[in-house]
Amino acid sequence: EVQLVESGGGLVQPGGSLRFSCTASGCTFSNYGMGWFRQVPGKEREGVAALYVSSGLSTTSYSDSVQGRFTISRDNAKNTLYLQMNSLKPEDTAMYYCAAKPSWIPGAQRLQPQPYNYWGQGTQVTVSS
Repeated sequence: EVQLVESGGGLVQPGGSLRFSCTASGCTFSNYGMGWFRQVPGKEREGVAALYVSSGLSTTSYSDSVQGRFTISRDNAKNTLYLQMNSLKPEDTAMYYCAAKPSWIPGAQRLQPQPYNYWGQGTQVTVSS
């Protein structure tokens, strides 16, 4: 059974930084496409960043709202996905989830939640002064 466990959430002031980790178990992590999503109450879950590897080449995708501020990365040796978040804004406040997809999907789908098969439990980020 694939399990994803996020960590690293918390309270941060506007302009601050946080780094999330998502550790996977029960799968060959290097074979999985991975994504970070977020959700606020009453709104749909939205894609933040995704990272897929094909033929040894990594491809990242970011939503317009986080492009240039967030960086997704992975360490296959540690079965861990990361999200470095800089220049945080109050509108980044949300529950953040990591997700895994055990196959390649087209780039246009990577920030959509529907294709992903496995989800972590989520970690809360609150950006407030």
